[in-house]
Amino acid sequence: MSTDPRDDVPATGATELARLAAFASALRWDAVPAGVAAKVKVHLLDTLGAALAGTRSQEFALVLGTIEPHGGTGARIWGTDRRASARDAALVNGVAAHVFELDDTGGCDHSGAVVVPAVLAAAEGRSVSGPELLTAIVVGYEVGRRLLEAAGGYDRHNGDGWHSTGTCGTVGAAAAVARLWRLDAAATAHAITAATSFSSGLWAFIHDGAQTKKVHAGRAAEGGLFAAQLARAGFRGPAQVFDDVWGGFFRSFGHGAGDPSRFTADLGTVYKLSRVSLKPYAACRGTHSAIDAVGDLLAETGRTGETVDGVDVRVSGLLMGMCGRREAEPLAAAQMSLPLALALRLVHGEPGLSAYAQARRHDASVAAVLDRITLAVDEGFAPLDEPIVTLRFRDGTRAEKRVPRPTGSVERPMTPAAIDAKFAELAGLALSAEAAAAVAGLVATLPESQDVEPLLACLTGAGPVADPFR
Repeated sequence: MSTDPRDDVPATGATELARLAAFASALRWDAVPAGVAAKVKVHLLDTLGAALAGTRSQEFALVLGTIEPHGGTGARIWGTDRRASARDAALVNGVAAHVFELDDTGGCDHSGAVVVPAVLAAAEGRSVSGPELLTAIVVGYEVGRRLLEAAGGYDRHNGDGWHSTGTCGTVGAAAAVARLWRLDAAATAHAITAATSFSSGLWAFIHDGAQTKKVHAGRAAEGGLFAAQLARAGFRGPAQVFDDVWGGFFRSFGHGAGDPSRFTADLGTVYKLSRVSLKPYAACRGTHSAIDAVGDLLAETGRTGETVDGVDVRVSGLLMGMCGRREAEPLAAAQMSLPLALALRLVHGEPGLSAYAQARRHDASVAAVLDRITLAVDEGFAPLDEPIVTLRFRDGTRAEKRVPRPTGSVERPMTPAAIDAKFAELAGLALSAEAAAAVAGLVATLPESQDVEPLLACLTGAGPVADPFR
C-alpha cells in the first residue's frame, strides 16, 4: 500500500474536467450571451487582420518553407494562394497571427492566434455554419483561459518560465476543434487531455530576442488540432492529467498542485472571452499601460513628445524581466522592449506596426530618447501591477501616472472606428482593399451564415513577399 500522503487527496481534476468537457461539447450559439456573441466576431476579425499582416514577416516565410504543399487541396495558408494539410495550415497561420505582437491578449494568453487558426483549418472542406464556427471559438477561449487560471494564473505559470500561449493554448485549441466537429463530452475530454502532451513553450527567447516565441501560437494551434483528430479517431487521453499526480499538468509545469475547481467556477455564467483585450500597439502587452500613460500625460499637460527631457518608469520584477531590455534589433527583441516602446511613442506617435519598421526604430531621435529612459523595479509592486510612469519635461516640471488597464481592454476599449482601422491597415498588407472589406463583411454576418467557405476563400492572397517586414 502506498504511503505517499498525496494519494489521500481527492482526485478532483477528472471530475472538474468532465464538467468542463460537457459544457464545451453542449454549448450552442443561442446560449451565448449577446455581449460575448458580439465580442467573438471582433476577436475573429482582429486575429485575421493580425495574421494577414503577419504573412509579411520573415518568420512566416521561414516556417512556410518547412511544410509540404498540397496543391489545390488541403487548408488555405492565409494571404497566399497555397494550401497545406490542416495541421500545417494551423501551424503557419498561427505563426502569422502572433508574429507582429498585434493579436489579442488576456486569454490563454494569446488565444486568438491559437484558436482561430486551428478552428478555421478544421473547418476547411466541411459544411460549417457561421454560428458553429463562432461557438467553437468561444469554447477555445473558455477552456484555454480556465486552464491558465487553474495553473495559478499568468504570473505564476509564466513566472515559472512557461509561455502560456503554447502550454494552455494547445488545450484551448483542442477543445475548440472538438466543438467544431461536434465531438461528444467524452471525446472532448480526450482531446483536451491528449493536448497536454503537446503543450510547450519556454520564455528563454526573452534573453536574446530569439524567434521561437513567434512559433508558440502556431505550434499550439497545430497541437490542439492534432489532439482533436486523435480523439475523433478513438484515442484516449490521460484521465488523471489534471489531478495532483506524478506527470500531471500542474505538478509538471508548476511543481505543485493546481486548482481544477477553476475549470468550472461560474461556468456558463462568466465567459472568459469577456476579459480578453485587443492590442492597438505592435509590442508585448506588458508595455501597453506605460505607452498609454505617456500619451495621457502629454494630452493632460498639453505637451508634445519634443518637450520631454526624460522618462522614469517604476515596474514590477516580472515586467522588468519580460520587457526591461532596450534592444532595437532583432525585431522580436524590439517588440518586447518597454523602453523602446516609449521612445517610439514619443518620437513617432502611437507605436503601431509601421513605427517598428527597421529604419524608424533605428532613427537617431529614437536612440536619443531611449538614452533618457530609466526603469527601476519597485519591490512593493505585485507581479502584474502596471508601471508608474513619470515624464520629466524640459522646463523642469514633472507629471506621473499609472494606467490600470490599457487601451483595448474592457475597461478602456478601442473604439469601433479604431478597430476597423486596425483591421483595414493590417489586412491591406496582404489583400486588396476590396478583399479586406469583403472579409470584414463576412465576419459581421457570420451569425446568419450557413457556410463559412466564402470567408475562407476571401483569405487567399499572393504572398509571401520577397522583402519581408523587419
